[in-house]
Amino acid sequence: MITVGLEHFLVISSILFSLGLYGVVTRKNAVMVLMGIELILNAANINFVAFSKYGNFGYDGQAIALFVIVLAAAEAAIALAIVLNIYKTFANVNVDEIDKLKD
Repeated sequence: MITVGLEHFLVISSILFSLGLYGVVTRKNAVMVLMGIELILNAANINFVAFSKYGNFGYDGQAIALFVIVLAAAEAAIALAIVLNIYKTFANVNVDEIDKLKD
C-alpha cells in the first residue's frame, strides 16, 4: 500500500510552480500570464497545507492558504479589469505590443 507523504506534495507543488513560471515568462497574452500567476499561487498553497499537516503547525498553513486564495481572487478581478481596459484602448492584449502606456 502506497502512503502519500510530504515528498509527494512537494513534487506536485514544484511541477505546478515550474509550469506557472514557464507560463509567466514565455507567454505574450496577458490572460495567460495571469493564469501562470494563479498556478504559482496554487503551488504555494499546496506547500502551506502540506507543511502544516506534516510539520504539526496546527491550522496556520490552512489559514495562510485561505488568505492566499482571497488574495488571488482579488488579484484576478483587478487584473481582468485592467486587461479589459487595455483591450478596449488598444484592441490587443499582447503584453509585448502594449508600450504606449508610458505616454
